[in-house]
Amino acid sequence: MQRIRVKICCISSIEEAKLATAYGASALGLVGHMPSGPGIISNQKISEITKSVPPMVSTFLLTSETKASAVINHYKKVSTSTIQIVDTLENKDYQLIKNELPHVKIVQVIHVLDDKSVEEAIDVSVDVDAILLDSGNPNLPTKELGGTGCTHNWDLSRKIRDQIDIPVFLAGGINSNNVKQAIEHVQPFGVDLCSSVRTNGKLDENKLSSFFHVIQSIHHNK
Repeated sequence: MQRIRVKICCISSIEEAKLATAYGASALGLVGHMPSGPGIISNQKISEITKSVPPMVSTFLLTSETKASAVINHYKKVSTSTIQIVDTLENKDYQLIKNELPHVKIVQVIHVLDDKSVEEAIDVSVDVDAILLDSGNPNLPTKELGGTGCTHNWDLSRKIRDQIDIPVFLAGGINSNNVKQAIEHVQPFGVDLCSSVRTNGKLDENKLSSFFHVIQSIHHNK
């Protein structure tokens, strides 16, 4: 099993970014405007945090824009290393984004609901750099596009993992108690977490420490 990357999402300040990277996060999620969910910060704050992050740590802009032109415009306000598209991109216009932003990685979120999600992930995998499997539901009246704190059906996630050739991040209810099982079951490239390392919305150093202790023990026991 490869070394598991850890992405800490919903980073809200330079201090949180420093804390997450100090414990070993290789990627940080910065949440732009969303219809719902935690961690939403301004474009200015995303830009400030991004500039403070060491070059070896990836910064992910979480955007709920669904048109390629709007995704590009959002990105230009923040200049992260990666764009994480949390909703369905209209007309699958990934090439427009790549043409405009050739240096930027694109990660598409798939909200794992049923077998259609598997088909969707396989279909989109040829157009993006990585897939992130989460537990939202874009079909609700107010879209849930992440940050639910709930797990989903990992059998479906494993099915996706087995059928695509690009990296897969696993998100949705991952915590220190279930991350070992999640990694063994799905064998993702990386895991992504938000609420499980927070207390009252703030990044909690004790919870971070506990989580990374489990991750280190997994790496040590390989």
